[in-house]
Amino acid sequence: MENLIKNNLIIELHVPDLEVIKSFYSKLGFVITMDDQVNDKELGYLTMTRKDDLGNTMLNFYGGDDRVYNQAYFKQFPKDTKRAYASEVTIPIKDIEVIYKLATTHLKKYIVRELVEKEDHKHKWKDFRMEDPFGFYLRFTELLNWGQQ
Repeated sequence: MENLIKNNLIIELHVPDLEVIKSFYSKLGFVITMDDQVNDKELGYLTMTRKDDLGNTMLNFYGGDDRVYNQAYFKQFPKDTKRAYASEVTIPIKDIEVIYKLATTHLKKYIVRELVEKEDHKHKWKDFRMEDPFGFYLRFTELLNWGQQ
């Protein structure tokens, strides 16, 4: 299947601990492609990428310590606000069973919906849902052509 998603969207997730992020996403097949460490003057920046036959999925993370809570926009919310309330990060996967096995083996407590087969709008696919350690809601799904109905 040709990659049907042509998108220049960059996701940047603000988190207070980059080490937790590295541990979590590496268990799902993501690798570190950039790692600017936290220091006294600046927060860190981390990029993790997962490659498969569909292409690359890249996630960017900013922060690394409690200073992330002072970001100009996000500081208006209480620190205990779920990091991604009312949003979903959708990650198309070529072999959904492989990543689901990784999730059930290494991160079972983060799965919020088991792997299921779905059918809607003339499409049939499988997906499952997780919540990462900071509350980002993740949907791993077989690729759909969202542009065609």
